[in-house]
Parts: sequence; structure tokens; C-alpha cells
Amino acid sequence: MRLNIAIFFGALFGALGVLLFLVAFGSDYWLLVTEVGKCSGEQNKENVTFHHEGFFWRCWFNGIVEENNSNIWKFWYIYRGFWVVLMLLGVVAVVTASFLIICAAPFASHILYKAGGSSYIAAGILFSLVVMLYVIWVQAVADMESYKTMKMKDCLDFTPSVLYGWSFFLAPAGIFFSLFSGLLFLVVGRHIQIHH
Repeated sequence: MRLNIAIFFGALFGALGVLLFLVAFGSDYWLLVTEVGKCSGEQNKENVTFHHEGFFWRCWFNGIVEENNSNIWKFWYIYRGFWVVLMLLGVVAVVTASFLIICAAPFASHILYKAGGSSYIAAGILFSLVVMLYVIWVQAVADMESYKTMKMKDCLDFTPSVLYGWSFFLAPAGIFFSLFSGLLFLVVGRHIQIHH
């Protein structure tokens, strides 16, 4: 009976992890930016602009690197390409884990449960790397001071506000569920190996 409960919660957490990954990586609200400033030609009028950045699509950061040389563009595409490859490997790992767990039911093979659990853990680790690379991009690579200086040429009292969006916060939740599901399936596989 306990084994059935562990399998149920492992499958539930695995499905939640996959769903959260799909929503997080498929939506465009990883970064939310608000720009407030008084621009030339508009007297006594404060201009407020909202931007958003998705995981795949760049809606705002093009202004940050426009004035710099082409080496930054090359770095941008290599960097983003690297985290997209990690994300695709994570998707392959999580889909593989799901198929392995489906094939393992009901108690057919402890090896399939262990392989499925290992794949869920691998997916969680790959998605963790993706999130860390995104945070490094936002905190260290994107040059906010240059962007602010460039915008202040035309706008007085220009202040950008940069916040992580709801899409960004779904990814760590998916990572948690994927890792927890993987651990549950490893325990199930170990239990089946010992007792059956």
C-alpha cells in the first residue's frame, strides 16, 4: 500500500514539474521592466513604458546592447544558445523519465523506476542550470548603467525598474517537483529491488 502511495505522489509531482516547465518556458514574462522618465518634447508629462522579456524572445534587452560592438551580439547569441540547449536537454530528460515510469508500472522493473527517477533528477539539474544562467545574464551581463546613460540623453529623471516575472518563479517550482519526483521513484525502485 505504501508503495502505491509513493508511486502516485511521484507521478503527481512529476506531472506538476512537467506542466510548470512548459508554462514557464512557453510564456514571455521572465523579466518585467518599467521605465519612468520625462522625455524631451513632452513638458510636464511623465512617460511610463512597460517591457517584458521571455525566455526565448527578447523584447527589451536589445536597447542595452545596441550601442556596443558586434562582439556583444555574438556573445549574446552563444550564451542564449547555450541555455536553450540545456533547456532542450532537460525537456528530453523529463519526457524520457515520464515514458520510463509509464513502462515500469505496475512494479514491472526496478531498473525502469530507477532510470525514470534518475531522468527526473537529471532534468531538475539541467533546468537549475538554465535558471542560474538566466540570473547571471540579468545580474552580470546586461549593462543597465550604459542603458540608463543612453536613455538619459533624451529623458530627464529616467529610472528603470527591473523585476523577475511570474514565469521566472514557475521554473524553480518545476525544478523542486522534478527533483522530488525523481527521489520518490528512486526509493520505489530500491524498495522493489529489495522486496520483490
